[in-house]
Amino acid sequence: MSKVAVVMGSTSDLPVMQDAIDILKGFDIEVDVDIVSAHRTPEKLFDFSKNAHINGYSVIIAGAGGAAHLPGMVASMSPLPVIGVPVKSSNSIDGWDSVLSILQMPGGVPVATVALNGAKNAGILAAQIIGASDKCVLDKIIFYKEGLKQKVIEGAKTVNGK
Repeated sequence: MSKVAVVMGSTSDLPVMQDAIDILKGFDIEVDVDIVSAHRTPEKLFDFSKNAHINGYSVIIAGAGGAAHLPGMVASMSPLPVIGVPVKSSNSIDGWDSVLSILQMPGGVPVATVALNGAKNAGILAAQIIGASDKCVLDKIIFYKEGLKQKVIEGAKTVNGK
């Protein structure tokens, strides 16, 4: 069974990152959640990043605000796909510092970046990565997307009065 790590820089990121946790659990994907600060616990960051693949993770979702070094640092040390979630935090410049810190990675160190506070999409993307090799997860994603389609169709009926 595939497992996803959801890490964040501090507990203040949890309200945003909870969306990724919830969506993954909805797809019945095992999720481990932890606080790993790039600036305050660098030794923990190194240990987690270098051993994530050994510890059975398939994908890492890393959320951080402000300078947002966590996703890039994890990606620099792990062979796994890393999805970065920029978090608009109290010390952030309207979230743009986080977005650019995660988005502007150097060649060779990719981080898939979702929208500001876009943890839900990070969870869906992680599930899609896993679904590429796990038919059970893929079927759940197909069902989920069909549900999105049906919501739009029902919304159109409401608007059109039909």
